[in-house]
Amino acid sequence: MLGGLGGYLIYIALLMIIPLWAQSKVKSTYKKYSKKATSSHMTGAEVARQILNDNGIFDVTVKETKGFLSDHYDPRKKTVNLSQDNYHGQSMASSAIAAHEVGHAIQDARDYAFLRFRSSLAPIASTGSNMAIFLIIAGMIFSQGLFLLGIVFFSVAVLFQLVTLPVEFDASNRAMTQLVSTGIIRNNEERETKKVLNAAAMTYVAAALVAVAELLRFILLYAASGE
Repeated sequence: MLGGLGGYLIYIALLMIIPLWAQSKVKSTYKKYSKKATSSHMTGAEVARQILNDNGIFDVTVKETKGFLSDHYDPRKKTVNLSQDNYHGQSMASSAIAAHEVGHAIQDARDYAFLRFRSSLAPIASTGSNMAIFLIIAGMIFSQGLFLLGIVFFSVAVLFQLVTLPVEFDASNRAMTQLVSTGIIRNNEERETKKVLNAAAMTYVAAALVAVAELLRFILLYAASGE
């Protein structure tokens, strides 16, 4: 009994530690490279606009947004939203993040399949993740049918996390290609800029690992409840 409880506590600890480690890695890497200016001395906003123009994308607006590392691309409004530090910053970190978000805009313009699939999953995954836990808890108390329905809903949310991985990695690859080809970064800056993108990618990997682990736990609990 004690061993089982100990194993469960270790499992819960790992689910908490993995995302925290990934977030810590992003923040420390960002802090380091936000202090190193690129040789081009372009701001994040200028980087975003140049890459968009070079790819013939003129219907996307580059906007400043509030918050720390709140950068994102909004396909509905056609906006690349950069946090204040990255919008005005001339660092490797600012350039990397701006280029990454424009990478999503390029995906959108090129009709990238995984981005389309993720966008179609988003509303279902949001509803599913909110309802899943309630259904699973109700299923543990009342019926296996509700438990199974909760697992199905949660599976959609997990699928969303998994589909996010190729979307994010592809955006980073596009970002590096654009930064190098336009001359925004040069020489050893390429290696250092890539560290920023890799650190950011780890947050999505961590989220996917946690989601898959939770899904497997629910499936095992469901199987055990039917014995």
